Amino acid sequence: MVFSSLYFVYLFLAVVFLAYFTRKNVKQKNIVLVISSLVFYAWGEPVWVILLVFSSLLNWFFALQIGKNKGKPLAKVFTGTAIAVDILFLIIFKYTGFIVENHNMLFHTDVPVPQIVMPIGISFFTFQAISYIMDCYWETVAPQKSWFKFLLYLSLFPQLVAGPIVRYSVIEKEIDNRRADANDISEGIIRAIIGLSKKVIIANSLYAVVEQFFGSDITDLSFCGTWYTVILYSLYVYFDFSGYSDIAIGLGRMFGFHFDENFKYPFICKTISEFWQRWHISLSSFFRDYLFYMPIFGRPRKYINLFLVWFCTGMWHGASWNFIFWGLYFGVFIFIETKIGKKRMKKWNKILTHIYSKIIIIIGFGIFYFTDLSQLGRFFLNISGISMISNGNAFSDILTWNSMLNNIFLIIFAIIVSMPVVPKIKHFFNEWGNNTVYAVGKIGATVICCALLILSSILLVDNTNNPFLYFRF
Repeated sequence: MVFSSLYFVYLFLAVVFLAYFTRKNVKQKNIVLVISSLVFYAWGEPVWVILLVFSSLLNWFFALQIGKNKGKPLAKVFTGTAIAVDILFLIIFKYTGFIVENHNMLFHTDVPVPQIVMPIGISFFTFQAISYIMDCYWETVAPQKSWFKFLLYLSLFPQLVAGPIVRYSVIEKEIDNRRADANDISEGIIRAIIGLSKKVIIANSLYAVVEQFFGSDITDLSFCGTWYTVILYSLYVYFDFSGYSDIAIGLGRMFGFHFDENFKYPFICKTISEFWQRWHISLSSFFRDYLFYMPIFGRPRKYINLFLVWFCTGMWHGASWNFIFWGLYFGVFIFIETKIGKKRMKKWNKILTHIYSKIIIIIGFGIFYFTDLSQLGRFFLNISGISMISNGNAFSDILTWNSMLNNIFLIIFAIIVSMPVVPKIKHFFNEWGNNTVYAVGKIGATVICCALLILSSILLVDNTNNPFLYFRF
């Protein structure tokens, strides 16, 4: 099941909401959430619920053993075993085909490539389990004694299949002690509707344009057409994934959970380092805290660890070489910025730093899009202008200009919404200090959200296949 479906919005969520808020205590509410989360996950592929439950049992058991053996060598053994098993699950279900394909290519063998269906969300709930195991080993959290409560943490449906990666420490206390008042429910609903609108109204519209240009062979695509399309694709990925995160955070808030932010307007960044402090924050912080400081040959090695982090960041996104190139691509620029130093970069002209960062980011999303390496090569020839010399490609073309004119309002709207305009408007109404202005702001927000929900619902009526991009990760 996906959030951007009428079944979820008007059936599943309504039933869960009713069942949840008619329960008297947190224990009963937790039962409702676990059952609904398992139903949510099983909606499309029931068999993988077994894997989710097994993973929860395994990590819960190992965490208990880690807690019982604090400071003893056995704690390291249980920690290493748990992480090894979690990573093994990822390798089996996500990377087996990739490994076999590359083995065949390198050694000229003909080993059959297994067609393993990847369980939805395995990257997210596996990383949550690893973060929990590590935190138990470091004694930053206490092992959860109840398997049922740990299952609730791992399977909680708002963030189960496409993140954000929620750490156990974030909701540890809220598992047993939480309440959702009228303000929580109201703010949660507004946040979820904004996220749904980002996905259905903006992201889906942008992707239709992207597919028109990038959906087939791009050999003859013009220089301007390539830049135009990859810019729209960058915006699409942002609205698709940040929209999902908004829905997840909003749903969590409705049920009394407070997840950390996953996106903080990344396109306003001035450096690549800042971009990754604002983009997919839960993944960036995961690798920073659990991998960057990992000892290699006895001690942390800054630059080796840096490239290991970005190699793993690329691998996490998919079993394809372009994702590895994408991760290392950003790693190179972060390495360069590290060598230059923050103080020096702050002295740079702000306009130039914005231009520099956006060019690097946009090209990066081109690498992210093309899993076909031959198409990726053509993308670089097109975007660099080399194809105009080598292949006679046009600088521009009428189809690109017509598309830009037809979608100009969508593009302008997407760019404006990708900036922190809404928080500034909200701050204005909240901090004005006048009850009338505050009331007008609340009423206005309610009316706008109702309109956005209606429009999103209309657009979803004929849209039967509407998955989020990060479902495949």
